[in-house]
Amino acid sequence: MIFTPTAVEGAWIIDLEPFADDRGLFARTFDAEEFAARGIDAGVAQANLSFNHKAGTLRGLHRQVPPHAEGKLVRCTAGAIVDVAVDVRPDSPTYGRHVMVELSAANRRALWIPPYAAHGYQTLTDDAEVTYQVSGRYAPGGEQGFRYDDPAFGLAWPLPVSVISGKDAAWPLVGEAPAGEAGA
Repeated sequence: MIFTPTAVEGAWIIDLEPFADDRGLFARTFDAEEFAARGIDAGVAQANLSFNHKAGTLRGLHRQVPPHAEGKLVRCTAGAIVDVAVDVRPDSPTYGRHVMVELSAANRRALWIPPYAAHGYQTLTDDAEVTYQVSGRYAPGGEQGFRYDDPAFGLAWPLPVSVISGKDAAWPLVGEAPAGEAGA
């Protein structure tokens, strides 16, 4: 595996090093020792799958707040997405920065989102499927969200949003007092 650091402290783009022959290819997609050598605690507590019918579907931005650490190894196994990690960790040296990377079945790339960073993605194709290896169990009381279109993040989503949950559309802007009072 090839680990490429990003603008977000602790977030990594992970590319495969496939071994190819006349049968096809083989590649390691996870190795606990290689992750640990980079300071990534990628133990798997849960594995999740998300299927999305329509291109332009947006999920996020979500995170778990302390003490509910939840790092995510995200991979697109059908179609294509643009995956985003936003550093919303106040004590982080890269606070306010983000990384946006295309993950697809064709490029077989993954993104590691460190615990307490916000995560979201937008589908670039119809019928996109996304898998997550998650380092901590989801805690409903520990969920926090941020608006996908918050100007504070400067995210340039590649497509118009075609589908978004009411919950994701209603998260407050950063620094917004009562939800809905500040303009987007």
